[in-house]
Amino acid sequence: MDDVTTYDPVAEHERTRAALEAALGRLVELLGGIDDLEVPSGLPAWSVGDVGAHLAAVYLAYGSAVSADGGVDWDALLPREDTTFGKRIAAVNALSVGLVAGAERKRLGAILAERGAAFLRHSEGLAPDLPVPSPWYGPGRTVPLAAATGLLLSETLVHGLDIARGAGRPWSVGAAEASLVIGQAMVTMMPLALDAEKAKGVRIAFDLALKGGPRLAVVVEDGAATVTRDAPPRAYDCRITAAPTAFLLVSFGRMPMWKAVALGRMRAGGRRPWLATRLSELITAP
Repeated sequence: MDDVTTYDPVAEHERTRAALEAALGRLVELLGGIDDLEVPSGLPAWSVGDVGAHLAAVYLAYGSAVSADGGVDWDALLPREDTTFGKRIAAVNALSVGLVAGAERKRLGAILAERGAAFLRHSEGLAPDLPVPSPWYGPGRTVPLAAATGLLLSETLVHGLDIARGAGRPWSVGAAEASLVIGQAMVTMMPLALDAEKAKGVRIAFDLALKGGPRLAVVVEDGAATVTRDAPPRAYDCRITAAPTAFLLVSFGRMPMWKAVALGRMRAGGRRPWLATRLSELITAP
């Protein structure tokens, strides 16, 4: 029987805040060394400047959500039609690229520094489970502050990699940083990102064990998903053991799964190990 681990949500949230502040500093430094922001990034169809503009929009969104005065009329900006989560996020992402354009892009580093600092300042001392308005995920949608902080960290790390790949600069995603993203953000986001149509009639329980933690129980059952940290022992269909950085990059499509497996950074086990690939088919990155 596997041991059930526990974690301190307040302490982990503070570590995530510290990691976000450090990653933001690295990102600003990276952008400061790039002369041409219109070179292609590591993300298809987006330039380095597009990726930076998207990040600026993400920082603005969460900074305004935790600010006392809000400051952004999201109803005027966001899609109003009822659609799937994936299509909604695609529309929001396309919108975000144009929110910092023209000559203003020359200030991307400064804008990111200002907006990232504003989020950290406005959210300081707030409880990790505080609901944060997140209408870009759907009308009336909220996420816990811990998830919002983890999401900002994931955006900074993953899109920092996109910018660095486009500019031919080094960029690292550490295991400790990746673990914080998985533990803080993915618990909330994986159920939201489930493809409900593909999940109809599906019943699979995944044991997701990240080296060094966290450990997640991901249960997909007839069009819905639940993700639980430190779940009591139970029977699973498939166990996925992975290095945190590899799992993060595979989840966001920045590393092919075959490469993670070939490098020994991801493996499947349990009663039905062949189901491991279903996880990325059912829960897709936006």
